[in-house]
Amino acid sequence: MTIRELLGDQTPTLSYELFPPRTPAAESTLEATMRTLALTDPDFISITYGAAGATRSTSRGVVQKLAESHTIPPLAHLTCVDQSRDEVIQVIEEYLDEGVRDFLALRGDPPQGQPDWRPHPDGLRYAYELVTLLREVAATHGIDNLSIGVAAFPAQHVMPQWRNQGLEVLRSKQEAGADFAITQVFYDIGQYTSLVEDAKAEGITIPIIPEVMPLATARRAHRASQITGVPTPSEIIADLEAAEDDDAARAAGVAHAARLSCGLLDAGAPGIHVITFNKHDAALELVKELPLRGHHH
Repeated sequence: MTIRELLGDQTPTLSYELFPPRTPAAESTLEATMRTLALTDPDFISITYGAAGATRSTSRGVVQKLAESHTIPPLAHLTCVDQSRDEVIQVIEEYLDEGVRDFLALRGDPPQGQPDWRPHPDGLRYAYELVTLLREVAATHGIDNLSIGVAAFPAQHVMPQWRNQGLEVLRSKQEAGADFAITQVFYDIGQYTSLVEDAKAEGITIPIIPEVMPLATARRAHRASQITGVPTPSEIIADLEAAEDDDAARAAGVAHAARLSCGLLDAGAPGIHVITFNKHDAALELVKELPLRGHHH
């Protein structure tokens, strides 16, 4: 079943995000994490694409592993960064040959040390162009059950200077053939509901799955805000810093993530997408708190 089909049946989905390992040790940790997360019967697992495609081949290896086991659909990330159109087509074709049918089409982040985003001279500039290309390549291979996700940005949406531009961008992705969106991280339910309501008012009807990041340490909370540009709320940082040991810190981070997730599901979110940092403890503790189990299966 593709993610598009899963989202059509109205039961909230559970999914995880993993990132490609950079070392052999990280690879065995990741395999253990994947096995443990698989026990919660997730609907899909997304595999990020390293910054500037640095981990492109390892990313593909993880997606292949999931695709081969066939138990959990992999959501393969694709970005426009540092690749010509032909290179992107080649990656798409390899994934399609392996049976991957779910893609997340992202513009992608600029390579480190390159503050301004510059497209590859023969490449794509916007995520909606990647959505269009995915549909074209699938069609030439006679594949019509493709399911394509894109990104949405609740924390930016509440800034007036972003709002209209963000909705325009989301609309262009829907018009190009996107089936669903996954948000970037945010910590305030109101940011999510405001994005969903404003999008609906503009005729943007694709399901928007919120991403939730259980933060297990203060260091990770600070790092998360650096990477995403979304400030971690001071109360989360205070609770993490006040914790007496790692277990207490993780419990505090999970409690915040669980409150957010339950509120989002109450508000009608079509699922919860959990950022794992390739570790299973916090993710599993969070899922135990969610009214999700017994879904689909």
